[in-house]
Amino acid sequence: MKVEPYLFYNGRCEEAIAFYKAVLGAEVVMQMRMDESPQPPPPGMTPPGFEHKIMHATLRIGETLLMMSDGDSAKPSDFNGFCLSLGVADAPEAQRVFQALQVDGKVTMPLGQTFFSPCFGMLKDRFGVGWMVIVPTA
Repeated sequence: MKVEPYLFYNGRCEEAIAFYKAVLGAEVVMQMRMDESPQPPPPGMTPPGFEHKIMHATLRIGETLLMMSDGDSAKPSDFNGFCLSLGVADAPEAQRVFQALQVDGKVTMPLGQTFFSPCFGMLKDRFGVGWMVIVPTA
């Protein structure tokens, strides 16, 4: 059994893919647009203007797969109630990733030493996705 996150970006998925590629070195494993689907969605399922949006994409970030879509709404995404935890090798890498993810986002806990990590911080990126950047202890 395996649990993998699936995030809906409500019209901003392509922007999110480009951002995560630049910031985290994400690799696109699979991507399909709404108008590339072998079976069209039922009438009324795709909002007007979403015909060329991302129906499904899978990114590889390190050893993890992140699935994502534009979904079926142009309303702002609501990513409350969870965070993605990003383990990195050392403090300089944590600084680099944290600074890049926070651009146009919001820091909720500044990066610093804690009792459980030499370097840990929390933020919401420009899409509202919560991230915990952590250097695991040995």
